[in-house]
Amino acid sequence: MIRLLLADDETMIRAGVAAILASDKNLSVVAEAGDGREAVEQALATRPDVALLDIRMPGLDGLAAAEEIRRLLPDTGVIMLTTFGEDAYIERALGLGASGFLLKAGDPRELLSGIHAVADGAAFLSPKVASRVIARLSGSRLSRGAAARERVAALTAREREVLTLLAAGLSNADIASRMFVVEGTVKAHVSTILTRLGARNRVQAAITAYEAGLVGGDEAASSR
Repeated sequence: MIRLLLADDETMIRAGVAAILASDKNLSVVAEAGDGREAVEQALATRPDVALLDIRMPGLDGLAAAEEIRRLLPDTGVIMLTTFGEDAYIERALGLGASGFLLKAGDPRELLSGIHAVADGAAFLSPKVASRVIARLSGSRLSRGAAARERVAALTAREREVLTLLAAGLSNADIASRMFVVEGTVKAHVSTILTRLGARNRVQAAITAYEAGLVGGDEAASSR
């Protein structure tokens, strides 16, 4: 059972999202919050597997709440849910360590898929968000490629293999199955990869893999 924290300052939006989540018997909303500060408090009290946070909330906004939750509860995956798709929000959310970014106007199935992906240790970007990431990657690949290749070169051959599969969207369980190792071994490799690349999460690692030429843009931007 995936335990969720749901935070949104609009009561009706929260109720609508909760109704979608209730359609999945493997999801359970263990706490709700109406602002960012309450979201952090509820996260500390319930230690959810995934925190689903609206970006614009009164007081402490969703991005600031995401930063606090990631700092205090590194095992809790964070998904940003918003009606806005501006690049600044996307960049800041991913920079703070969010593992997912979904638009409220998206397909409900996309929401459920994103939660399962993040709970499984992967990452998930809305297709519309992914297209923005691809566009920005395309513009920066040449200028940042050398630096990315240098960071990737510091990895062992096994770690580069894990990074390539991670960037292609495979979860830890999928990578373990593909490489014929236990999932714990993959988790250890991923942790080392993030440290050596200076990446805060799998999305940033996937972007580095793209810039280094290990994978194509579609794979990196939709790593999940």
